[in-house]
Amino acid sequence: MTRPQSESIARSLFFTLLGLTAFVYLLRGLSWLSFLPGGILWLLLLSAIASGIFYAIERTRRF
Repeated sequence: MTRPQSESIARSLFFTLLGLTAFVYLLRGLSWLSFLPGGILWLLLLSAIASGIFYAIERTRRF
């Protein structure tokens, strides 16, 4: 059974945002991106959560 196009887009968006958030958080912790405001990190985190919720909804849709 093939996956719908919207589910694969949602999955790739979620994992990309999650990886980017973890990468920025790690670099900020190592003081390489210490000039970055905390609001940008929060924005990345909240967008990863929102895309994760969207991915979960897309995964449970039947049609």
